[in-house]
Amino acid sequence: MSEPQRPPHPRFFEPVTVVLGALMAVVGTVIGLELLTRVGITPNSSIIAAVVAIALSRVPVAFARRFTDVGRQNLMQTVISGATFGGANALLLPLGVVWLLGRPDLVPAMLVGALLGLLVDALMLYRLFDSSVYPATGLWPAGVATAEVILAGDRGGRRARLLGVGAAAGSAGQLAGIPMDVFGVCWIGNIWALTAFAVGLLIRGQVAPGAGVDIAALYVPHGVMIGAGIVALVQIVMLIVGPERRGGAHRAISARPLGPTLAGGYGAFVIVAVLLAALGGIATQMSPGMLVAFVLFAGAAALVSELIVGISAMHAGWFPAFATALIFLVLGMLMGFPEVPLALLVGFTASTGPAFADMAYDFKAGWILRGKGADPAFERDGRRQQLIAECFGFAVAAVFVILTHRYYFDADLFPPVDRVYVATIQAGADPTVGRMLLLWAVPGAVIQALGGRQRQLGILLATGLLILNPAAGWAAAVALMIRFVVHRRYGQGVNDRLYVLAGGLIAGSAVTSFGTATASRLGR
Repeated sequence: MSEPQRPPHPRFFEPVTVVLGALMAVVGTVIGLELLTRVGITPNSSIIAAVVAIALSRVPVAFARRFTDVGRQNLMQTVISGATFGGANALLLPLGVVWLLGRPDLVPAMLVGALLGLLVDALMLYRLFDSSVYPATGLWPAGVATAEVILAGDRGGRRARLLGVGAAAGSAGQLAGIPMDVFGVCWIGNIWALTAFAVGLLIRGQVAPGAGVDIAALYVPHGVMIGAGIVALVQIVMLIVGPERRGGAHRAISARPLGPTLAGGYGAFVIVAVLLAALGGIATQMSPGMLVAFVLFAGAAALVSELIVGISAMHAGWFPAFATALIFLVLGMLMGFPEVPLALLVGFTASTGPAFADMAYDFKAGWILRGKGADPAFERDGRRQQLIAECFGFAVAAVFVILTHRYYFDADLFPPVDRVYVATIQAGADPTVGRMLLLWAVPGAVIQALGGRQRQLGILLATGLLILNPAAGWAAAVALMIRFVVHRRYGQGVNDRLYVLAGGLIAGSAVTSFGTATASRLGR
């Protein structure tokens, strides 16, 4: 007898699913814009949507029972996630840069460039996810956490109880000022990469009392990231010309060969950069040679930014998207680009990366929920529906940003990093900056090369150095020590329970962070 055929994956454009998806997208966009402009953060809204879908599935009416399907719950968390990060990080943030520079007339051009950059970003992730560089078996901690929440709601039992314990601890710790999301990530992610991340966080936090050294002012983190990023790109190129070219490397269920995908992505980003330059009217501000250099550099900045952000997100669950855009801004200044092209450059670069990483978390959650690739056709179908849900979230966010950006900017509500970008542009380039970047690029490159592609020590050290959050560094150090002791005593077999607990820690932290940030915003 033949095995019963598996039903197809739920469609996003089923009437009930798309209506709730539209509501989730609006909620996600509002959450993203409000919290990024008023509090300075973009929350993990995926878990919020997962909790809403699980709660709805318990309502005893016919349409709600459709959401007992974990595939539909996955689509809901995907659409809200796309709207949150797409609207806030990829669209409103770039618009704020040109507005603060005193050029609101450039908002339409920046909007077109950022939206197209966001779409290319998403399509690149769709093609690269489950490849040798970004395997589905990679850690992607936030995706694991979201999947654990959905599975606990679906199966209940011991998994749900363990997740509940983790969520309670995550919430309590977050209220006490401990970044419990970092704690949970360190029980899931690559232990070598996370150790480098923790070291970077602690160094940036100036662990030595009275040291009084601002390494960011010396461009140490930026230089380390540049050196590590160059080596990481070389490692990716070696994958393209090495085993994968010979057909011996892991090949994704739905990912295409790396070389054509990366080349096509770069070409697409360059085309968007040409369009951005034309709409922005910057051709008259630069010589023909400099204009060509601008569009080629902007395309490379967008591509490299998303690749570095994706590597950080996969291994550590954190990604330095704002800082990576700042690095390319500084490099553009050193190349001699004028103010307006620099504003367009940093806005375009910032539009790529966050959605790439966040969408990978959603794909990771879906991959787990769909059986970890056991049924390739089902996995392809589900991932395609997630791409549709993500792009739907982008579309809703774009409409919302178009309608409301003037309200935010007239009220002097900007993502805080926009002021950093504009202040950097207006300060002008200092020749000593280039020397500092070159100096610190050397140790970054060496550390990345010594760690190899699997450990990504240089990228994660630079990620930690770019983030001023010493509490996160101590949380990571303690969590890694606990993980080491547990593994020494109980072996690797305890990982399943550790992952569920970690998922609870991240979920509890996310919900609590969202609640406290919202309360803070309403109290103003």
